[in-house]
Amino acid sequence: MLEPELTKRIIGLAIEVHRDTGPGLLGAAYERCLCQELERADIPFERQVGVPIIYKGVRLEDGLGADVVVDHAVILEFNAVSAIIPAHEAHLQTYSACAISASDQFSTSTPYV
Repeated sequence: MLEPELTKRIIGLAIEVHRDTGPGLLGAAYERCLCQELERADIPFERQVGVPIIYKGVRLEDGLGADVVVDHAVILEFNAVSAIIPAHEAHLQTYSACAISASDQFSTSTPYV
């Protein structure tokens, strides 16, 4: 599946989860529900994946932890918040920068759902 198509499917499944559960759950609960939807849709994913970072020229294999990596292409991070603040933006940028440093191992698109 091409990355834009995959991202669109993931967003659709995330919206479905939120419509069914509503607000108020912890991020881990939304993560588990979305993983259930990914399984039903036969979309490959891994949970709690180490994302490499480069520190002073040394590749650290598990420098960051991604909540879910979908089809080796999209990193999902789950946080239950009432609003996106600058710290969340910085967190996403860190994942993007590390993913690029890790030989483009993951997608750098970061839509908010």
